[in-house]
Amino acid sequence: MENIKKFPATFLYLSVLFGALWFGSYFLRLTITYRIFEGIDFTLRNYLNEQNLPAVLKSFQPAVISTLVLYAIFIISFFLFLISSKLRLKENGWLFIATVIIIITLPLESYLSYIDYSMVHMLSANNFNANEVLGLIIKRFKMFSSFPVIELFCYGAIIYFLIFQPFTKKKIV
Repeated sequence: MENIKKFPATFLYLSVLFGALWFGSYFLRLTITYRIFEGIDFTLRNYLNEQNLPAVLKSFQPAVISTLVLYAIFIISFFLFLISSKLRLKENGWLFIATVIIIITLPLESYLSYIDYSMVHMLSANNFNANEVLGLIIKRFKMFSSFPVIELFCYGAIIYFLIFQPFTKKKIV
């Protein structure tokens, strides 16, 4: 790739930075939410009961908020890079692949983000119903089952593409 100007390079840097932060935050969030269930039938672990479930669910709030904010910043900075760089997708295969992955997963992740926003809204209330929040977590897992894990692999590839920029056509002068 030719020399990229500072303005688009800033958005590329922000895309990589916030994409990596979102990736880690999302992985952490998936790990801690999967840990409250036993097996695949969504039964709560034996140490969770009516008294401590609200506190456990309230502890998820920072992870959920961070994934929402970091994903939004990642998407915005990526599209600002795409617009400001004026790179041709035909000549930059890495950018084409990253853009396709982001565009395909964006509607699904947006819907999951809406569920997360509903969860944060409930958790922000002083007297929230733990069973309703738990229902949103289960709905999120049942609706898209393995999509979050597949998405993590795809976005890991995007970060690789943004850093190393493979599949770039060389201009012959």
